Amino acid sequence: MEIANKPLMVPWDFTEIAEYALEYAIKIAKIDQSPVHLVHIAKKKNEIKNLKGMLEKYAEEVNQKYNIKPGVIVREGTIFSTIGDVADEIDAGMVVMGTHGIKGMQKLTGSWALKVIVSSKVPFVVVQAPPGDTNFEHIVFPVDFRREDKEKISGIIFLHKYFDSKIHIIKPKKTDKRLLRGVNNNITFARKMLNQKGVHYDIVEAPGKKSFAKETIDYAKEVNASLILTMSTKNIGFTDYVFGAVEQFIIANSAKIPVMCLNPRKGLVSGGFAAMGG
Repeated sequence: MEIANKPLMVPWDFTEIAEYALEYAIKIAKIDQSPVHLVHIAKKKNEIKNLKGMLEKYAEEVNQKYNIKPGVIVREGTIFSTIGDVADEIDAGMVVMGTHGIKGMQKLTGSWALKVIVSSKVPFVVVQAPPGDTNFEHIVFPVDFRREDKEKISGIIFLHKYFDSKIHIIKPKKTDKRLLRGVNNNITFARKMLNQKGVHYDIVEAPGKKSFAKETIDYAKEVNASLILTMSTKNIGFTDYVFGAVEQFIIANSAKIPVMCLNPRKGLVSGGFAAMGG
């Protein structure tokens, strides 16, 4: 995972939620002077010229307010594929996106935010509220029993160094011996890697009285977390959207804590490592 000096991309729909995402992107961009791009997806080709003019006017206002002038991109397409296409095209280091959570018809079809996230290999930070004074000082990292690749652990190491964050690892309470062994293996792997890199962290076990997703959110509130790291379901499909992939409930959490969501890559790490959202 590498975002330093790479463009930060903000999907733009002229809403207050998109403004929150832009505020976060600007805070992140100022760390290493990364460029910021506003990207709007038009439904029809004949709308592009007018929408681009509106967006360029807004970019001037942003420059006057924050001393950062975002680039402007308007494309015809669908948010579920075109956002990912543009992120790849501009070699974005991160997409910062606003979400209204899961509401209305999304309860039947799954989180729109998650559908956008899985369209690209680029890490997404999903926000529901303005950043305030946060600088990602505390990051919650839920670790479960699933085997995944090294990207999650490298992601948390990068976040620690990039934001100088303390990492709070939470693991689920398990009684099943096989699942418990998987959790413990992943925690051992995490300890080894984090210790090698000098990452400041602590580890707690969830109470086991609610779902792990809910207890992760409770813990994030307890430590005043400014970010939760999760990962999308590997090979996510229609069933996950209909019945609810766990990470979509983390993304749309009621505490409105920002969530960074990584997409799993091909290949598994010997020994296994897993981070998840529920």
